[in-house]
Amino acid sequence: MDHRLQRTPLAFAAAAALLCLGLGLSACSSKSAEAPTAPATDVGVFTVSAQSLPLKSELPGRTVALQSAEIRPQVSGIVQKRLFTEGSEVQAGQPLYQLDAASYDAAVRSAEAAVAKAQATLAAARLSAQRQQALRAADASSQQALEDAQAALKEDEAALLSAQATLTSARIDLARTRITSPIAGRVDTSSVTEGALVTASQTTALTTVQRLDPINVDIPQSSVDLLKLRQQLGQGGLKDGSARIQLVLEDGSTYAHEGTLKVNGVAVNTSTGAVTLRATVPNPEHVLLPGMYVRAVLTQAVDPAALLVPQAGVQRNASGAASALVVGADGKVEQRPVTVAQAIGNQWRVTQGLQAGDRVIVEGVAKVRPSQVVHAVPAALGASAPVAASAASAASAASR
Repeated sequence: MDHRLQRTPLAFAAAAALLCLGLGLSACSSKSAEAPTAPATDVGVFTVSAQSLPLKSELPGRTVALQSAEIRPQVSGIVQKRLFTEGSEVQAGQPLYQLDAASYDAAVRSAEAAVAKAQATLAAARLSAQRQQALRAADASSQQALEDAQAALKEDEAALLSAQATLTSARIDLARTRITSPIAGRVDTSSVTEGALVTASQTTALTTVQRLDPINVDIPQSSVDLLKLRQQLGQGGLKDGSARIQLVLEDGSTYAHEGTLKVNGVAVNTSTGAVTLRATVPNPEHVLLPGMYVRAVLTQAVDPAALLVPQAGVQRNASGAASALVVGADGKVEQRPVTVAQAIGNQWRVTQGLQAGDRVIVEGVAKVRPSQVVHAVPAALGASAPVAASAASAASAASR
């Protein structure tokens, strides 16, 4: 038997196997070429829009009475009676204390007598001067006698003026034994009682009267911040906000009445570098008392076209420079340097680097890089996408 004829079936089988292998590789290669590309990464974006924004800063402050008068005696004496109720409202000119006035009344009577005596002496001197004038005209008296009479008249006139001044002073001292309030307001507690001796030179006040409605609030603000604000107002980027004030009390509650800034400080404190601002706030219920600590929410300007971006959309590098990832019209990610001015709640107010209409990535920031094509969805909808994707991956892994 021919050996070549025996090998023919084997040769045909080998050739068939090689052919099938070649066809399989070709099919696999074709399948790989036709495999779909990976889908674009979903990211949550926030669309920037311009809005009018009052620029507020929260600063510490202390309340100060609009008017305050410490009541001290101007004459010495024994306190006979206190004429007010502590803590009550008093009017300007209302009596507060009555001192023993007996000695001062006697001084007034003595001064009145001295005035009457001076008036009588002056009348006699005036008649004497008139007689000497007539005698001199008739050449019946010397010129010296006339001049002496006229000098005596002037001396008595001066004595009368002095007596009258003494009487006026005595009457003033008598009036001061009745101590009155110079201003209207709420009177504090009394530091003396009936029977106490008070003196005109004492340093301790008898009581204090303070006007509490309206009330002032002194607010220290950094001179640097004040300069920046004035510069922005001068450049036209901000509008004057009429400096409105809202107070937050010590217990965290918001005070019911809004105030206004009245005085900008005229000097910088050299130890703190701050300028003191003074605001006036209505206080009809007398909730605010002098010396009370408050937090003043101050609105000094308004940004008519403010751009606010969630804080999750702004990143900082090692040097502290801020940037944001923006999705362009072509769907590609672009990294932009931005400048932030201040935090407004959980958002940043961006002053440079963004404009209205930009789509800032706030969710999925860590999954993308500049120039990458992404699928942008609103942040509120995109928040659930990563969760759904993770759940699908876990289910697929479990099935395998």
